[in-house]
Amino acid sequence: MRLEKASFKAIKYACLNFHYAKRVPAQPLCGYSIFNNKSEWCGVIVFNNGVGNIEKPFNLKKGEVCELARIALNGKQDKTSRALSIALKLFKKHNPLVKLIVSYADSDFHKGTLYKASNFIYIGSKKTGNEYIYNNKSVHSRSISKTGYSKQFGIFRKTIKKKDCEVIKKGVKHKFIYFLDKNEKQKYFKNINASKKAGSQEPLDSGRCNPDLDAPINNNNINLIKKIS
Repeated sequence: MRLEKASFKAIKYACLNFHYAKRVPAQPLCGYSIFNNKSEWCGVIVFNNGVGNIEKPFNLKKGEVCELARIALNGKQDKTSRALSIALKLFKKHNPLVKLIVSYADSDFHKGTLYKASNFIYIGSKKTGNEYIYNNKSVHSRSISKTGYSKQFGIFRKTIKKKDCEVIKKGVKHKFIYFLDKNEKQKYFKNINASKKAGSQEPLDSGRCNPDLDAPINNNNINLIKKIS
């Protein structure tokens, strides 16, 4: 198996054709193309800066936490867990200031088995909102209204009518983390143990997950990364 930096063209094709979300994650992106032992292209593994203050729950700085945004493969890969392991090592090499990777498993499509096999840490789950599709593209809920107009910052703006959208009901997302920095991993577990001894009920990832670090996965249910051109 061989991995190399992916072009944006490769990332776009794989995400639109091999991944269930059928869309490219937010840029900037850092992706790796995977080739099997026959030198056949198998797709991409993609990282980005994540959404919002992704670093806040872990008391880290902006650029020190990134998201594993897509594993978009066509099934020709020798072993997905090995491809992910190599991708994490390459990402760490190319982005030495990043200390932690966050990723989500959508329970409607997979259960996070790959993350468990790759030594990610499960920290909980959260319910997600509905997804809206308009003209075969995913649109944000704030771009939609019942009447076709909404008031934003005191000004009425034209929006997409809700009746014109396809609504995809969402379920639960499981959240996983993977440490690239051993010292941060030690601090993380030290804080958890201290919280347990103190009997703290404060969620580790307040407002985003209800973590149970001792529970098994429920089987039923960057330094600024540069865009790759």
